[in-house]
Amino acid sequence: MTSHAQETNVREFERAWMEEAIGLATDSVKNGGGPFGALVAGDDEVVAVGNNQVTATLDPVAHAEVSAMRAACKKLDTFSLEGYVLITSCEPCPMCLSAALWARVDRVVYSADRHDAAVAGFDDRKFYDLFEKKPESMWPVSVEQLDLPNRTAPFDTWLAKPDRVDY
Repeated sequence: MTSHAQETNVREFERAWMEEAIGLATDSVKNGGGPFGALVAGDDEVVAVGNNQVTATLDPVAHAEVSAMRAACKKLDTFSLEGYVLITSCEPCPMCLSAALWARVDRVVYSADRHDAAVAGFDDRKFYDLFEKKPESMWPVSVEQLDLPNRTAPFDTWLAKPDRVDY
């Protein structure tokens, strides 16, 4: 059983990691990538980070979450991220959520949601609608929102970028 102090410590790490993921997403836009950032963390340390590289690498699956999980698996020399958490600046799209399930992460924590993404031109709702979401109690992994005041900063930076490549 987890004590209140341990749970508070975990939440503090998650808040700091989320700030890092949002920073990764914002920097990604400034460096030619998309407005998404993610990291894989375990215990009290970040194992790997990733940002959206879809247009930069012409790879439609180079989403931040996939990039972070690929880097973590490579660093840890395993295909399983059991025991780790995926922290992502935005609610994962169905592809990234599926990848997280395949990677067997313990938890997924996001800040901005699909509606925030849609405002910035990233409307994945049609993909979500293709899949019927079962009750969260039936999911093999916890998926939670950590709502931070700056959750839309990457999208704001994206929308303000005059030379962005919309996709």
